[in-house]
Amino acid sequence: MTRWLWALLAWVSLALGIIGAFLPVMPTVPFVLLSAFAATRGSDRLRGWLVSHPKFGRAILEWERDGAVSRQAKWLATGMMALSSISMAIFAPRGWMAAVGIGVMALVTLWLWRRPEPRQSPGRRVH
Repeated sequence: MTRWLWALLAWVSLALGIIGAFLPVMPTVPFVLLSAFAATRGSDRLRGWLVSHPKFGRAILEWERDGAVSRQAKWLATGMMALSSISMAIFAPRGWMAAVGIGVMALVTLWLWRRPEPRQSPGRRVH
């Protein structure tokens, strides 16, 4: 039963991550990381697919190994949060609602940029 619940969490998290790829106010990466975490406990097949995925695999393994986030991912997340902040500032029904959301995103951005970047392997070049 426990394995089934972990698998369910993994699939639901992956679905939310996919939805987040298309909605600017919803994150993708945290849901994909949660999916990988839950799949480790509930679905070997999904776990294998996630870590071998050309887009997500390396990021998942780097996060699990070192808590590392690539500079490109940091810039992309920062840009998406900036767009979401602008959207919230324009469309939020109350100013305090926008302020709370923007404040949370600002804190997440600070936390994100404090994360280490992936270690360079000997065969990888930095451009």
